[in-house]
Amino acid sequence: MHRRVSTAIQMVGRMAGSGAEPQILVQYLVLRKDLAQAPFSWPTGALVAQACHAATAALHLHRDHPHTVAYLRELGRMRKVVLEAADETTLKELAETLQQKDIDHMLWLEQPENIATCIALRPYPKEEVSQYLKKFRLFK
Repeated sequence: MHRRVSTAIQMVGRMAGSGAEPQILVQYLVLRKDLAQAPFSWPTGALVAQACHAATAALHLHRDHPHTVAYLRELGRMRKVVLEAADETTLKELAETLQQKDIDHMLWLEQPENIATCIALRPYPKEEVSQYLKKFRLFK
């Protein structure tokens, strides 16, 4: 077992023993809303696939991070929140902000068109990243 993972497990164990609530981990996704509208008019399944690609890639890239390890340990308790970005510019601006703030994420680019479609963060405690996502509403 990796030292970082072992330390995280010990920390969660101490929290549970002390009566403190364990952290709830959430994986946030931000998906482009304009892709569902004209002139793009992508079908719902194609949009869902973009979110799935981004989420899977983010989990894979950060698979050794203690939060990701803990998140994947309880498959039946995964929490994902899907938010919407108005367009590609807004999505790329968010990606820049996340990069500047050292927030681990994956900007999914649909190939071969090289179109930015979705951002997925690795699992985070909600309070660590929610301030950067305030302007995005739930995807409808």
